[in-house]
Amino acid sequence: MLARAPPQSRQTSDRMRESGLRLANFIDGDYRAPLSGAWLAVHEPATGQVYAEVPDSGSADIEAAVAAAQRAQRGWSATAPSARAALLRRIADLLEGQLDAFAEEESRDSGKPVHVARAVDIPRAVANFRFFAAMAESFTSESHHGEAGTLNYTLRQPIGSVGCISPWNLPLYLFSWKIAPALAAGNCVIAKPSEVTPVSAWLLGGILQQACLPPGVLNIVHGSGARCGAPLVAHPKIKAVSFTGSTATGAAIAAATASQFKKLSLEMGGKNATVVFADCDFERALAESVRATFSNQGQICLCGSRVLVERSLLPRFREAFVERVRALRVGDPRDPGSDIGALVSAAHRDKVESYIALAHEEGGRLLTGGGRVAPEGRCAQGWFLQPTVFDHLDAHCRVNQEEIFGPVATLTPFDDEAQALAYANSTNYGLACSLWTRDLERAHRFAAALESGIVWVNCWMARDLRTPFGGVKHSGLGREGGQEAMRFFTEARNVAIRVN
Repeated sequence: MLARAPPQSRQTSDRMRESGLRLANFIDGDYRAPLSGAWLAVHEPATGQVYAEVPDSGSADIEAAVAAAQRAQRGWSATAPSARAALLRRIADLLEGQLDAFAEEESRDSGKPVHVARAVDIPRAVANFRFFAAMAESFTSESHHGEAGTLNYTLRQPIGSVGCISPWNLPLYLFSWKIAPALAAGNCVIAKPSEVTPVSAWLLGGILQQACLPPGVLNIVHGSGARCGAPLVAHPKIKAVSFTGSTATGAAIAAATASQFKKLSLEMGGKNATVVFADCDFERALAESVRATFSNQGQICLCGSRVLVERSLLPRFREAFVERVRALRVGDPRDPGSDIGALVSAAHRDKVESYIALAHEEGGRLLTGGGRVAPEGRCAQGWFLQPTVFDHLDAHCRVNQEEIFGPVATLTPFDDEAQALAYANSTNYGLACSLWTRDLERAHRFAAALESGIVWVNCWMARDLRTPFGGVKHSGLGREGGQEAMRFFTEARNVAIRVN
């Protein structure tokens, strides 16, 4: 059984009477309809059909959520770290107990295969709550003794009410990645999940009630960026904003909050390189390069869509890479045999297709894919694309410089280490890079020279939640994860006491 959900509105439209699913905001410990009375359609990507409605909340709903958070803040910040940790672990346990049901809903909402949501998305959300529960109990501050006859110690105290905005590609995975450290540090949260994939965040409200999280500590408000996100980030009582999403939206948030001097954590776009040297472990580099490109339909900011291959290895690598990609099965997310599901929306599919067309215009050679897929049965009208690979594209063309965020890869040769580094660093982005070589000296040298916040050597997506996560250039501002997240969600105050 899923977490307790709110009763459906009597005002439900005809199409919603068929699906029976109307979502609500979660404010002050209870579900509430949007004060605006406005709703947005939620589609199932695999079928292209509307199956739910989500609140199109506005500034009045944000005001109610902030007021609830403000009322709860003093009590929550005064709660012992061990008690906060116990609540986060309770949330994790309850979520884990409903893992299969949450995975099915996450798949229906986002288009990814159920087996992926079951193996990756929901377990990672569980891990996020458990990890930051441990951080609540182990987070330490500094002390310094001896300078100027003083003992200095640093208080790290909750900021207050904070805003967390998460994207559509890994809905509960990244939603929990933001709210868990904010809660662990003693802050109250107003969280806005993506209106494109809102269901798992809506269901989380029921988990919060079962866990007996105090009302107002976590408030979940649904809606569009313009009507809901903008008043959240601009609200004067929101002291910090943690955002994951597009670079354009991140820039708008930075501009909107500049005069208020809010703390900002911005995790934005990526155009990541996979750099394959001729001395690599070929089979491992091949398998991980395919996974790095097409996981989650290529809709992960960490995907390595630019595959740079040393020229001497390229013919062999290209043949094997294309063969592996052609073997990927695109199909119904409910089918355990599907490797790739549907793209998240018709608009996003159109965007990805526009880059496929651009690749042709820029002189690319299509090696495989490039078209739509219409699976038989219920998914015939879904938003599916073939995994697509091009070569013969210049390293500096738009397809190799702009974020596509879909199942499209390019293969580009390089002649030496210097050229590989120049190509890898050539974009405005700097989130992640994976490097494949057996030469340890080269690996250290190359990793140090990359303009990238994350470097994986002979692996991809090897995540340790204790490590700093984030990018440079247009990929982000600040870092998430471990101590970095706890420091972001706290304010440092130094206390100096004369001891002699």
